[in-house]
Amino acid sequence: MNRWQAHWRWLILLSYLALLPFGSLCELPMLVAALVGLVDAMRLRSRLIASGSGGWIGLLFLAYWLPELVSALDSVAPAKSWLEVLADLRLLPFAWFVAVALRDAPARQHLLTGSALVVAIWSIDALVQAATGYGLGGAMASDRVSGIFSDDNLKLGPVLATFAPLLLYPVWLRWRWPGLGLVWCLLGIAILLAGARAAWLSYAIVTVIMLWRSAGSPRKFLALGLAAGLIGVLALGSVYLGSERVQARVQRTLQAFDGTRSGLDEALAMRLPIWSVSMRMAKDNPVNGVGVRAFRYAYPDYARADDVWLSIEPGRGALHAHQIVLEIWTETGLIGLACWLFGLIFLLGRWRGASVPDRAAAWPWGAALVSMCFPLNTHLAFYSNFWGGLFWCLLAIFVAQLSTVDTATSGER
Repeated sequence: MNRWQAHWRWLILLSYLALLPFGSLCELPMLVAALVGLVDAMRLRSRLIASGSGGWIGLLFLAYWLPELVSALDSVAPAKSWLEVLADLRLLPFAWFVAVALRDAPARQHLLTGSALVVAIWSIDALVQAATGYGLGGAMASDRVSGIFSDDNLKLGPVLATFAPLLLYPVWLRWRWPGLGLVWCLLGIAILLAGARAAWLSYAIVTVIMLWRSAGSPRKFLALGLAAGLIGVLALGSVYLGSERVQARVQRTLQAFDGTRSGLDEALAMRLPIWSVSMRMAKDNPVNGVGVRAFRYAYPDYARADDVWLSIEPGRGALHAHQIVLEIWTETGLIGLACWLFGLIFLLGRWRGASVPDRAAAWPWGAALVSMCFPLNTHLAFYSNFWGGLFWCLLAIFVAQLSTVDTATSGER
Protein backbone atom coordinates (compact mmCIF):
# COMPACT_ATOMS: atom_id res chain seq x y z
CA MET A 1 0.00 0.00 0.00
CA ASN A 2 1.49 3.34 -1.05
CA ARG A 3 1.47 6.43 1.10
CA TRP A 4 -1.55 8.00 -0.64
CA GLN A 5 -3.66 4.86 -0.25
CA ALA A 6 -2.87 4.84 3.46
CA HIS A 7 -3.81 8.47 4.07
CA TRP A 8 -6.31 9.74 1.51
CA ARG A 9 -9.37 9.14 3.66
CA TRP A 10 -8.34 11.15 6.70
CA LEU A 11 -6.94 13.82 4.38
CA ILE A 12 -10.41 14.26 2.88
CA LEU A 13 -11.81 14.74 6.38
CA LEU A 14 -9.09 17.24 7.20
CA SER A 15 -9.74 19.11 3.96
CA TYR A 16 -13.39 19.54 4.96
CA LEU A 17 -12.34 21.15 8.25
CA ALA A 18 -9.64 23.27 6.60
CA LEU A 19 -12.02 24.57 3.92
CA LEU A 20 -14.66 25.81 6.37
CA PRO A 21 -13.58 29.47 5.94
CA PHE A 22 -14.27 29.29 2.21
CA GLY A 23 -18.04 28.95 2.20
CA SER A 24 -19.59 26.25 0.06
CA LEU A 25 -16.19 24.95 -1.03
CA CYS A 26 -16.07 22.74 2.09
CA GLU A 27 -19.10 20.88 0.73
CA LEU A 28 -16.94 19.34 -2.01
CA PRO A 29 -14.90 16.99 0.24
CA MET A 30 -18.08 16.13 2.16
CA LEU A 31 -19.79 15.15 -1.09
CA VAL A 32 -16.80 13.06 -2.19
CA ALA A 33 -16.74 11.38 1.20
CA ALA A 34 -20.48 10.66 1.03
CA LEU A 35 -20.14 9.03 -2.40
CA VAL A 36 -17.28 6.86 -1.20
CA GLY A 37 -19.31 6.09 1.92
CA LEU A 38 -22.08 4.64 -0.24
CA VAL A 39 -19.55 2.30 -1.83
CA ASP A 40 -18.25 1.38 1.63
CA ALA A 41 -21.78 0.58 2.78
CA MET A 42 -22.31 -1.86 -0.09
CA ARG A 43 -18.87 -3.43 0.12
CA LEU A 44 -18.56 -3.69 3.89
CA ARG A 45 -22.16 -3.68 5.05
CA SER A 46 -21.95 -6.69 7.38
CA ARG A 47 -19.16 -5.07 9.39
CA LEU A 48 -19.86 -1.42 8.88
CA ILE A 49 -23.63 -1.06 9.22
CA ALA A 50 -24.68 -4.04 11.32
CA SER A 51 -22.00 -3.44 13.94
CA GLY A 52 -19.41 -0.93 15.05
CA SER A 53 -19.67 2.79 14.59
CA GLY A 54 -21.47 2.44 11.25
CA GLY A 55 -24.49 0.99 13.01
CA TRP A 56 -24.41 3.45 15.91
CA ILE A 57 -24.17 6.44 13.62
CA GLY A 58 -27.25 5.21 11.74
CA LEU A 59 -29.39 5.60 14.87
CA LEU A 60 -27.93 9.02 15.56
CA PHE A 61 -28.63 10.02 11.97
CA LEU A 62 -32.29 9.15 12.47
CA ALA A 63 -32.35 11.27 15.63
CA TYR A 64 -31.07 14.22 13.58
CA TRP A 65 -32.85 13.65 10.24
CA LEU A 66 -36.21 12.11 11.16
CA PRO A 67 -37.47 15.33 12.81
CA GLU A 68 -36.61 17.17 9.59
CA LEU A 69 -38.70 14.73 7.58
CA VAL A 70 -41.72 14.94 9.89
CA SER A 71 -41.50 18.74 10.11
CA ALA A 72 -41.52 19.06 6.32
CA LEU A 73 -44.95 17.40 6.03
CA ASP A 74 -46.79 20.63 6.87
CA SER A 75 -43.97 23.17 6.77
CA VAL A 76 -44.80 26.84 6.27
CA ALA A 77 -42.06 26.82 3.61
CA PRO A 78 -42.36 23.36 2.00
CA ALA A 79 -39.78 23.89 -0.75
CA LYS A 80 -37.11 25.03 1.74
CA SER A 81 -37.83 22.23 4.20
CA TRP A 82 -37.94 19.42 1.64
CA LEU A 83 -34.72 20.67 0.06
CA GLU A 84 -33.05 20.44 3.47
CA VAL A 85 -34.47 16.96 4.07
CA LEU A 86 -33.07 15.72 0.77
CA ALA A 87 -29.72 17.51 1.13
CA ASP A 88 -29.10 16.07 4.59
CA LEU A 89 -29.38 12.50 3.29
CA ARG A 90 -25.71 12.92 2.38
CA LEU A 91 -24.80 12.99 6.06
CA LEU A 92 -25.36 9.26 6.61
CA PRO A 93 -22.99 7.94 3.92
CA PHE A 94 -20.55 10.66 4.96
CA ALA A 95 -20.60 9.20 8.47
CA TRP A 96 -20.02 5.70 7.05
CA PHE A 97 -16.98 7.09 5.27
CA VAL A 98 -15.72 8.53 8.57
CA ALA A 99 -16.16 5.16 10.27
CA VAL A 100 -13.89 3.47 7.72
CA ALA A 101 -11.43 6.38 7.54
CA LEU A 102 -10.81 6.26 11.31
CA ARG A 103 -10.76 2.51 11.77
CA ASP A 104 -7.19 2.47 13.08
CA ALA A 105 -5.11 4.47 15.55
CA PRO A 106 -2.65 6.04 13.06
CA ALA A 107 -5.47 7.61 11.03
CA ARG A 108 -7.05 8.99 14.20
CA GLN A 109 -3.76 10.49 15.32
CA HIS A 110 -3.01 11.97 11.90
CA LEU A 111 -6.42 13.64 11.76
CA LEU A 112 -6.05 15.12 15.25
CA THR A 113 -2.53 16.38 14.51
CA GLY A 114 -3.63 17.89 11.20
CA SER A 115 -6.64 19.53 12.84
CA ALA A 116 -4.42 21.00 15.57
CA LEU A 117 -2.16 22.46 12.89
CA VAL A 118 -5.15 24.03 11.10
CA VAL A 119 -6.39 25.63 14.36
CA ALA A 120 -2.88 26.89 15.14
CA ILE A 121 -2.57 28.53 11.71
CA TRP A 122 -5.97 30.19 12.03
CA SER A 123 -5.10 31.47 15.51
CA ILE A 124 -1.72 32.89 14.48
CA ASP A 125 -3.33 34.53 11.46
CA ALA A 126 -5.96 36.14 13.72
CA LEU A 127 -3.28 37.54 16.02
CA VAL A 128 -1.31 38.86 13.03
CA GLN A 129 -4.45 40.51 11.67
CA ALA A 130 -5.12 42.09 15.05
CA ALA A 131 -1.58 43.51 15.12
CA THR A 132 -1.24 44.60 11.49
CA GLY A 133 -4.77 44.87 10.14
CA TYR A 134 -4.10 42.22 7.52
CA GLY A 135 -4.44 38.44 7.51
CA LEU A 136 -5.06 35.51 5.23
CA GLY A 137 -8.66 36.68 4.79
CA GLY A 138 -7.58 40.15 3.71
CA ALA A 139 -7.76 43.54 5.39
CA MET A 140 -9.81 43.91 8.57
CA ALA A 141 -12.63 46.36 7.91
CA SER A 142 -15.23 45.28 10.48
CA ASP A 143 -15.29 45.88 14.24
CA ARG A 144 -13.82 42.46 15.04
CA VAL A 145 -10.94 40.21 14.00
CA SER A 146 -12.16 37.91 11.25
CA GLY A 147 -8.95 36.05 10.37
CA ILE A 148 -9.01 33.67 7.47
CA PHE A 149 -12.83 33.73 7.42
CA SER A 150 -12.76 37.37 6.15
CA ASP A 151 -15.00 40.29 7.08
CA ASP A 152 -18.06 39.03 5.22
CA ASN A 153 -18.07 35.75 7.17
CA LEU A 154 -17.61 36.54 10.87
CA LYS A 155 -17.48 32.99 12.19
CA LEU A 156 -13.88 32.88 13.40
CA GLY A 157 -14.75 33.10 17.11
CA PRO A 158 -17.33 30.28 17.26
CA VAL A 159 -15.20 27.97 15.11
CA LEU A 160 -11.98 28.60 17.07
CA ALA A 161 -13.78 28.05 20.38
CA THR A 162 -15.32 24.82 19.12
CA PHE A 163 -12.01 23.57 17.69
CA ALA A 164 -10.01 24.60 20.77
CA PRO A 165 -9.80 21.04 22.25
CA LEU A 166 -8.31 19.79 18.97
CA LEU A 167 -5.31 22.06 19.59
CA LEU A 168 -5.14 22.15 23.38
CA TYR A 169 -5.26 18.39 23.92
CA PRO A 170 -2.31 17.51 21.62
CA VAL A 171 -0.33 20.38 23.16
CA TRP A 172 -1.08 19.00 26.61
CA LEU A 173 0.06 15.51 25.62
CA ARG A 174 3.34 16.80 24.21
CA TRP A 175 4.32 19.76 26.42
CA ARG A 176 2.09 19.42 29.49
CA TRP A 177 1.36 22.51 31.58
CA PRO A 178 3.94 25.01 30.23
CA GLY A 179 2.89 24.44 26.63
CA LEU A 180 -0.80 24.23 27.47
CA GLY A 181 -0.74 27.50 29.42
CA LEU A 182 1.00 29.42 26.62
CA VAL A 183 -1.21 28.10 23.82
CA TRP A 184 -4.35 28.53 25.93
CA CYS A 185 -3.54 32.21 26.45
CA LEU A 186 -2.73 32.90 22.79
CA LEU A 187 -5.80 31.04 21.55
CA GLY A 188 -7.94 32.82 24.12
CA ILE A 189 -6.70 36.24 22.97
CA ALA A 190 -7.56 35.36 19.36
CA ILE A 191 -11.07 34.32 20.44
CA LEU A 192 -11.51 37.48 22.52
CA LEU A 193 -10.50 39.66 19.58
CA ALA A 194 -12.86 37.77 17.27
CA GLY A 195 -15.58 39.48 19.27
CA ALA A 196 -18.30 36.81 19.50
CA ARG A 197 -19.30 36.64 23.16
CA ALA A 198 -20.92 33.23 22.64
CA ALA A 199 -17.45 32.04 21.64
CA TRP A 200 -16.03 33.45 24.87
CA LEU A 201 -18.45 31.29 26.84
CA SER A 202 -17.70 28.26 24.65
CA TYR A 203 -13.99 28.71 25.28
CA ALA A 204 -14.62 28.95 29.03
CA ILE A 205 -16.48 25.62 28.80
CA VAL A 206 -13.58 24.06 26.91
CA THR A 207 -11.22 25.35 29.61
CA VAL A 208 -13.26 23.75 32.39
CA ILE A 209 -13.42 20.42 30.53
CA MET A 210 -9.71 20.53 29.73
CA LEU A 211 -8.76 21.24 33.33
CA TRP A 212 -11.03 18.48 34.63
CA ARG A 213 -9.49 16.02 32.19
CA SER A 214 -5.92 17.02 33.03
CA ALA A 215 -6.07 17.73 36.77
CA GLY A 216 -6.38 14.20 38.13
CA SER A 217 -8.14 15.19 41.37
CA PRO A 218 -10.91 17.59 42.47
CA ARG A 219 -8.52 19.57 44.66
CA LYS A 220 -6.05 20.09 41.83
CA PHE A 221 -8.91 20.93 39.47
CA LEU A 222 -10.13 23.63 41.85
CA ALA A 223 -6.63 25.10 42.19
CA LEU A 224 -6.07 25.05 38.44
CA GLY A 225 -9.50 26.53 37.85
CA LEU A 226 -8.76 29.45 40.15
CA ALA A 227 -5.40 29.98 38.43
CA ALA A 228 -7.00 29.83 34.99
CA GLY A 229 -9.68 32.26 36.11
CA LEU A 230 -7.09 34.73 37.38
CA ILE A 231 -5.05 34.45 34.18
CA GLY A 232 -8.20 34.84 32.13
CA VAL A 233 -9.19 38.01 33.98
CA LEU A 234 -5.69 39.44 33.51
CA ALA A 235 -5.74 38.52 29.81
CA LEU A 236 -9.19 40.05 29.35
CA GLY A 237 -8.07 43.17 31.18
CA SER A 238 -4.99 43.51 28.99
CA VAL A 239 -6.97 43.00 25.78
CA TYR A 240 -9.70 45.32 27.09
CA LEU A 241 -7.22 48.17 27.63
CA GLY A 242 -5.71 47.72 24.18
CA SER A 243 -8.82 47.10 22.08
CA GLU A 244 -11.77 49.45 21.65
CA ARG A 245 -13.70 46.58 20.06
CA VAL A 246 -13.40 44.41 23.18
CA GLN A 247 -14.24 47.41 25.36
CA ALA A 248 -17.46 47.91 23.44
CA ARG A 249 -18.47 44.27 23.84
CA VAL A 250 -17.68 44.15 27.54
CA GLN A 251 -19.63 47.36 28.15
CA ARG A 252 -22.50 45.98 26.09
CA THR A 253 -22.48 42.80 28.19
CA LEU A 254 -22.58 44.78 31.43
CA GLN A 255 -25.84 46.41 30.35
CA ALA A 256 -27.53 43.13 31.31
CA PHE A 257 -27.19 44.23 34.94
CA ASP A 258 -28.81 47.67 34.66
CA GLY A 259 -32.17 46.21 35.74
CA THR A 260 -34.10 46.97 32.55
CA ARG A 261 -35.40 44.77 29.77
CA SER A 262 -33.89 47.05 27.14
CA GLY A 263 -30.48 46.75 28.80
CA LEU A 264 -30.75 42.97 28.90
CA ASP A 265 -31.82 42.90 25.25
CA GLU A 266 -28.92 45.13 24.27
CA ALA A 267 -26.51 42.85 26.16
CA LEU A 268 -27.94 39.84 24.33
CA ALA A 269 -27.50 41.50 20.92
CA MET A 270 -31.26 41.92 20.48
CA ARG A 271 -31.96 38.22 20.96
CA LEU A 272 -34.98 38.65 23.26
CA PRO A 273 -37.43 39.41 20.41
CA ILE A 274 -36.16 36.36 18.52
CA TRP A 275 -36.63 34.10 21.52
CA SER A 276 -40.09 35.51 22.22
CA VAL A 277 -41.10 34.82 18.62
CA SER A 278 -39.60 31.33 18.93
CA MET A 279 -41.72 30.57 21.97
CA ARG A 280 -44.88 31.72 20.21
CA MET A 281 -44.04 29.63 17.15
CA ALA A 282 -43.34 26.55 19.27
CA LYS A 283 -46.58 26.91 21.27
CA ASP A 284 -48.57 27.31 18.07
CA ASN A 285 -46.85 24.35 16.34
CA PRO A 286 -45.96 22.04 19.24
CA VAL A 287 -45.85 18.62 17.55
CA ASN A 288 -43.57 19.03 14.55
CA GLY A 289 -42.75 22.74 14.44
CA VAL A 290 -43.01 25.24 11.61
CA GLY A 291 -40.68 23.17 9.43
CA VAL A 292 -36.94 22.72 9.26
CA ARG A 293 -35.24 25.91 7.97
CA ALA A 294 -38.65 27.60 7.79
CA PHE A 295 -38.09 29.88 10.80
CA ARG A 296 -37.36 32.95 8.70
CA TYR A 297 -40.52 32.49 6.65
CA ALA A 298 -42.76 32.11 9.70
CA TYR A 299 -41.12 34.94 11.66
CA PRO A 300 -43.23 37.87 10.36
CA ASP A 301 -46.46 36.11 11.32
CA TYR A 302 -45.40 35.81 14.97
CA ALA A 303 -43.40 39.02 15.43
CA ARG A 304 -44.81 42.18 16.98
CA ALA A 305 -45.24 45.25 14.81
CA ASP A 306 -42.29 47.02 16.45
CA ASP A 307 -39.95 44.02 16.21
CA VAL A 308 -36.40 45.27 15.63
CA TRP A 309 -35.57 42.41 13.25
CA LEU A 310 -38.48 43.26 10.98
CA SER A 311 -37.09 46.78 10.69
CA ILE A 312 -33.70 45.35 9.75
CA GLU A 313 -35.10 42.74 7.33
CA PRO A 314 -38.57 43.95 6.26
CA GLY A 315 -40.91 41.08 5.51
CA ARG A 316 -38.51 38.45 6.82
CA GLY A 317 -37.00 39.10 10.25
CA ALA A 318 -34.45 36.84 11.95
CA LEU A 319 -33.07 33.84 10.09
CA HIS A 320 -33.05 31.30 12.94
CA ALA A 321 -33.68 30.98 16.66
CA HIS A 322 -30.05 31.55 17.74
CA GLN A 323 -30.39 28.91 20.47
CA ILE A 324 -30.16 25.14 20.02
CA VAL A 325 -33.15 24.08 22.15
CA LEU A 326 -35.40 26.78 20.71
CA GLU A 327 -34.27 25.98 17.17
CA ILE A 328 -35.14 22.29 17.52
CA TRP A 329 -38.42 23.02 19.30
CA THR A 330 -39.47 25.78 16.89
CA GLU A 331 -38.55 24.06 13.62
CA THR A 332 -39.18 20.38 14.47
CA GLY A 333 -41.42 20.49 17.55
CA LEU A 334 -41.62 18.07 20.45
CA ILE A 335 -40.80 15.25 18.04
CA GLY A 336 -37.47 16.92 17.35
CA LEU A 337 -36.72 17.48 21.04
CA ALA A 338 -37.56 13.84 21.82
CA CYS A 339 -35.34 12.55 19.01
CA TRP A 340 -32.41 14.74 20.02
CA LEU A 341 -32.82 13.67 23.66
CA PHE A 342 -32.79 10.04 22.57
CA GLY A 343 -29.63 10.71 20.56
CA LEU A 344 -27.94 12.32 23.57
CA ILE A 345 -28.84 9.44 25.91
CA PHE A 346 -27.71 6.91 23.35
CA LEU A 347 -24.43 8.73 22.79
CA LEU A 348 -23.71 8.87 26.52
CA GLY A 349 -24.33 5.13 26.67
CA ARG A 350 -21.86 4.54 23.86
CA TRP A 351 -19.29 6.66 25.68
CA ARG A 352 -19.69 4.73 28.92
CA GLY A 353 -19.46 1.41 27.11
CA ALA A 354 -16.33 2.25 25.10
CA SER A 355 -12.85 1.10 26.02
CA VAL A 356 -10.42 3.43 27.76
CA PRO A 357 -8.18 3.83 24.66
CA ASP A 358 -11.19 4.60 22.45
CA ARG A 359 -12.50 7.17 24.91
CA ALA A 360 -9.06 8.80 25.06
CA ALA A 361 -9.03 9.07 21.25
CA ALA A 362 -12.58 10.43 21.13
CA TRP A 363 -12.21 12.84 24.04
CA PRO A 364 -11.13 16.07 22.25
CA TRP A 365 -13.88 15.63 19.65
CA GLY A 366 -16.42 15.11 22.41
CA ALA A 367 -15.22 18.24 24.18
CA ALA A 368 -15.67 20.16 20.93
CA LEU A 369 -19.26 18.90 20.70
CA VAL A 370 -20.01 19.90 24.30
CA SER A 371 -18.74 23.44 23.77
CA MET A 372 -20.65 23.67 20.49
CA CYS A 373 -23.97 22.45 21.88
CA PHE A 374 -23.93 23.85 25.44
CA PRO A 375 -27.59 24.85 25.86
CA LEU A 376 -27.05 27.95 28.04
CA ASN A 377 -25.53 29.90 25.19
CA THR A 378 -26.45 31.40 21.83
CA HIS A 379 -25.72 29.39 18.68
CA LEU A 380 -25.52 29.34 14.94
CA ALA A 381 -28.14 27.24 13.14
CA PHE A 382 -27.78 23.49 13.71
CA TYR A 383 -29.83 22.67 10.62
CA SER A 384 -27.79 24.93 8.33
CA ASN A 385 -25.21 23.68 5.85
CA PHE A 386 -22.33 25.34 7.69
CA TRP A 387 -22.98 24.77 11.40
CA GLY A 388 -25.10 21.66 10.91
CA GLY A 389 -22.51 20.13 8.59
CA LEU A 390 -19.73 20.87 11.07
CA PHE A 391 -21.79 19.48 13.95
CA TRP A 392 -22.41 16.27 12.03
CA CYS A 393 -18.75 15.94 11.03
CA LEU A 394 -17.59 16.27 14.64
CA LEU A 395 -20.29 13.84 15.78
CA ALA A 396 -19.31 11.25 13.15
CA ILE A 397 -15.64 11.52 14.11
CA PHE A 398 -16.49 11.21 17.80
CA VAL A 399 -18.62 8.09 17.29
CA ALA A 400 -16.13 6.51 14.89
CA GLN A 401 -13.44 6.61 17.55
CA LEU A 402 -15.60 4.95 20.20
CA SER A 403 -15.58 1.60 18.39
CA THR A 404 -13.00 0.08 16.09
CA VAL A 405 -14.30 -1.07 12.71
CA ASP A 406 -12.32 -3.99 11.35
CA THR A 407 -12.63 -3.63 7.59
CA ALA A 408 -9.39 -5.34 6.74
CA THR A 409 -10.89 -8.82 7.01
CA SER A 410 -14.46 -8.07 6.17
CA GLY A 411 -14.34 -8.81 2.48
CA GLU A 412 -17.12 -7.99 0.08
CA ARG A 413 -20.61 -9.22 0.80
